[in-house]
This record gives sequence, C-alpha cells and structure tokens, in this order.
Amino acid sequence: MTTDLRIVALLLLGGAAHAQTTDFQARAWAASCAACHGTAGKSNSAIPSINAQDKQVLLTKLLAYKRDQLQATVMHQHAKGYSDAELERLADHFSRQPE
Repeated sequence: MTTDLRIVALLLLGGAAHAQTTDFQARAWAASCAACHGTAGKSNSAIPSINAQDKQVLLTKLLAYKRDQLQATVMHQHAKGYSDAELERLADHFSRQPE
C-alpha cells in the first residue's frame, strides 16, 4: 500500500473510531434519561416519549429548558447539566431511536 493510501485508511479508521466513541458517550448520557422517558426514549407512562422525534425539535426544547424558557418539573434542572454541544448529541441520539 502506498503512503498516501495508508494515510487515507488511517484517517478513515480514526473517523470511525471517533464516531463510535461519540455514540458511546451519547448512549451513556441517554441512560440517565431512561429513568423517566423509558429505554431508548420510549415512555410507558404520562411522561412524553422522546424517541424518533425530529432532532431540531428535541434540541430546541432541550435548549429552552436549559435557558429557563420552558418549564417542567425537572427537565430545566437536568438540561443545565449539559453543554449545548452535549444536548445536540443527545437530541441526535434520540432522533435516531426507532418508534
């Protein structure tokens, strides 16, 4: 394999490893959401399901909770524990969960 092809292969593999790490982190954060919203965001109670929702809608709500623009029993407190980038990753995670 030529040097150029090796570099491309390493970059591609590194990107895949980063994506897996990023996904793992989002899944770890999402585990705390399961206590109220159910496994993979699918609730079996009066608490809303958050699985398979539009990413931008979820992110907008999460940021509104974080900024005290949207009130709830505890969501505004939870959202404040995450950076905007982390909330975006959580929104992405739950938007990809099946219905």
